Amino acid sequence: MPIPDRFRRVALTMHLEPSGRPVAEILGDVQLGERISAGDAHTLLVDGDLLELGLAAHAVRALCNNPTVATYNIDRNINYTNVCVYKCRFCAFYREPGDPQGYVLSFEEIGRKIEETLALNGTGILLQGGVHPDLPLSFYEDLLSYIRENYTAIHLHAFSPPEVRFIAKKERLSFFEVIARLKKAGLMSIPGGGAELLSDAVRKEVLAYTKVSADEWIEVMRQAHANDLRTSATMMYGMGEPLEARIEHLQRVRDLQDETGGFTAFISWTFQHEHTDMQDVPETFAHEYLKTLAVSRLFLDNIQHLQSSWVTQGKKIGQLGLMFGADDMGSIMIEENVVSAAGTSYRMSQDEMEHLIASAGFSPRQRTNLYERLVTREETVELAQRYRHALTPENRDLASPLPIVG
Repeated sequence: MPIPDRFRRVALTMHLEPSGRPVAEILGDVQLGERISAGDAHTLLVDGDLLELGLAAHAVRALCNNPTVATYNIDRNINYTNVCVYKCRFCAFYREPGDPQGYVLSFEEIGRKIEETLALNGTGILLQGGVHPDLPLSFYEDLLSYIRENYTAIHLHAFSPPEVRFIAKKERLSFFEVIARLKKAGLMSIPGGGAELLSDAVRKEVLAYTKVSADEWIEVMRQAHANDLRTSATMMYGMGEPLEARIEHLQRVRDLQDETGGFTAFISWTFQHEHTDMQDVPETFAHEYLKTLAVSRLFLDNIQHLQSSWVTQGKKIGQLGLMFGADDMGSIMIEENVVSAAGTSYRMSQDEMEHLIASAGFSPRQRTNLYERLVTREETVELAQRYRHALTPENRDLASPLPIVG
């Protein structure tokens, strides 16, 4: 994608262009614990050697987290609706209002999905959907209350910034007020969905700007943190954007983390183009993914956890990401509809996840959604046994033998 003039102005204002410093000097500063600039990060993306970046990122990862452990979680992506008023060019999941393939899941169906998650030793759900024009704030409150009342053990990680923005506009409330009401109904944390790239020049190119601008995404997260809710930060790249856009994204995330400290983790993945309006965009391969992951670890010195994206890169590259700065493999992905709609679909059992982590040289440990503690199978066995009946035929192969307790 050619760099628009408006983006060149942003790059100059935010100092996103390559710093011009030697790579060895930049990596030397990292080893001394010094913060690198956005320009330095750009230089590393352009001139850094993949293996040298990986070694540096792995060293930083060992300082931020237990060097012998790699974590994962068991949750489920539940997309309560695929109806969306926006038409992002990179999305193959959404359906326009009125489309016969559009849906809104019933509370009972969502409950069944939660029960299957618990049957697979899960501890949380990621609940988000398209931006449905007809769903009022009360729908979201009622849904959260239903889950909170019926499934007290589940963590509710739900409703990304585009959803919060639309609800606020529809109800004529502030971001803070919407989030406060959702929190009162049971919301426990907010996912980083809808970030894509926090560069308005790129967002306009891919028709994501009207959904939520870069500033609005940041402001929703700021107000979530002001409500004492933790959130994740995400980045989807490889849409033909200039490297400055990725650096701008990282800079915006780091700046807000400096201000609030509310991000638990950073998760990045590459654009998957099948069935989208951007099928002519060249694929982003593993070399670039690992390089971007490593630079993210070196630049985001104030975010403790980085996830490896095996869901888009495949299991082996996801595993390799643990040597390029990531300390976490994310979820076993009981269900995922958005990336799979774009032609990429991977899944794994808890046993396979632990095998991948162990064979990479780390001790595998299941964690909670907010990384606040580790989880053992003995802790999840009671609910797994109670909801064993909820396992569907397509997910029975994900189930592990239940441990004998007592």
